[in-house]
Amino acid sequence: MNEVRISDVTMKQVGKGFSLTFKEKLELSKLLDKLGAAIIEVEGIQQAKIDSLRVKSIATAVKRSIVAVPVELDRESVQLTWNALKEARHPRLQVVASVSPVQMEYIFHKKPDAMLDAIRDTVSACCEVAQDVEFIADDATRSDGTFLYNAVETAIAAGAKTITVCDTAGAMLPDEFAGFVNSLYENVPALKDVTLGISCSNALAMADACAIAAVRAGAREIKAAAYQMDNISLADISRVLAAKGDACGVYCAVRTTEMKRIINQITWMCETGRSKNSPFDNGVQELGDGFVLTSHDDMSAVLKAVEKLGYDLSEEDGANVWAAFQSIASRKEEISSKELDTIVASVAMQVPATYVLESYVITSSNIISSVAHIKMKKNGEVLEGLTPGDGSIDAAFMALEQIVGCHYELDDFQIQSVTEGREAMGETLVKLRSNGKLYSGRGISTDIVGASIHAYINALNKIVYEEAEV
Repeated sequence: MNEVRISDVTMKQVGKGFSLTFKEKLELSKLLDKLGAAIIEVEGIQQAKIDSLRVKSIATAVKRSIVAVPVELDRESVQLTWNALKEARHPRLQVVASVSPVQMEYIFHKKPDAMLDAIRDTVSACCEVAQDVEFIADDATRSDGTFLYNAVETAIAAGAKTITVCDTAGAMLPDEFAGFVNSLYENVPALKDVTLGISCSNALAMADACAIAAVRAGAREIKAAAYQMDNISLADISRVLAAKGDACGVYCAVRTTEMKRIINQITWMCETGRSKNSPFDNGVQELGDGFVLTSHDDMSAVLKAVEKLGYDLSEEDGANVWAAFQSIASRKEEISSKELDTIVASVAMQVPATYVLESYVITSSNIISSVAHIKMKKNGEVLEGLTPGDGSIDAAFMALEQIVGCHYELDDFQIQSVTEGREAMGETLVKLRSNGKLYSGRGISTDIVGASIHAYINALNKIVYEEAEV
């Protein structure tokens, strides 16, 4: 039997009703990899520095699935995207081009001949660096048939291994879509030598049915979403293929036994958006890959673990972390990922304080919202923030954001006890992400809110210092 591969497009829906943080996108890719999605599609690169780091992080985190990233119709975009993606175990470059007259003219500003040239040149450029290249014919069902066949032939001749046709409008019924797929095989003989993929809008609530009809007509790759909005449902199509695959002569490798739990996690993540009044925008339920280092690990292993936590350290900071690790490892056999996080926050990138805490007042009650009033000094000037929040720490972080005038993604927030008893010291770790890079701060106090504020300011000062140097 032939395999029907599922290509998940959940991340490409970001912005269409939900958002995901950097950490959530990384966690989502791991969940999809665990689920058995054959391909994980990632958003393309718009902002070189931030998006390249995102693609590179996902590429190294995914172990089994293909990681697919779209490129623009130019060679510069191909090279930029490949540089970020090439560390993936199974990288794929995608060339997306509208083939309907309206979209060619108004979205890509190209005439048919110019579009064919762009497809040929871009697919060829992708094939020079990657073995797996996909051509996506957007709005294919509303295109001129002859032009569509020429576009597909051009992409195959240039080296594309997968051809995907899209019913972007979602206007076809299952039998119509099956006929459309059959006409492609009849008019493009070379299509039998590559993989045909399909994508359907769910405008008529027929996307899943159209996908099955396309599979019966010879399609072997389906673009679906674990968090389904206006497209094929990964959960539904996988269940249908598991139940009726034998009748269609195909099978699907998605792990249906684990699907309900993983889909629930992904749905929770996508539906846990950032409150307009809260910096706590993390929808990740699991911390991900916890690990333990021992006194026998060398510097290379420790720095790889630091990189796995998401940090991009300089050579000097790496040496400082290694020295601190050795000091602790001489007294303790095992060091956890959380303890390594604390080491990084304590010794890496120690910078002059741009912001210095003057005072804070937190009011909190079970009948009114918490309110934080914080004063900080910057270059001798006293700055104030006064905001409500959902709890004392939430209000404090909101007040700090108000003073700085910028929202940084709160990648992680940890609290742990350092000592015991009524006067116990509490330690907090705050991890902020700015322009894709991770910065951590550490705070210790008998007042856990005070420790949290100090940790946030510690991380904030690192961001301000480094970005002022760029």
